[in-house]
Amino acid sequence: MENNENFNREAFQDKLQPLNPQVREKAVSIAQKLAKKENYLPNDAIDEAIRRAEEWFYDLEG
Repeated sequence: MENNENFNREAFQDKLQPLNPQVREKAVSIAQKLAKKENYLPNDAIDEAIRRAEEWFYDLEG
């Protein structure tokens, strides 16, 4: 799984780089779950994961 995680980070570096580090980690985790369990295509998974991770982060901040 670690190699897969590195691949995802590299493949979507342009989308992940500008994110806060916490949001970036959460987005990668969510994207992997979406791609594996919900059969999202990688591009769709990362877009949805970033949206969810940003929501998660803003909820943490109150």
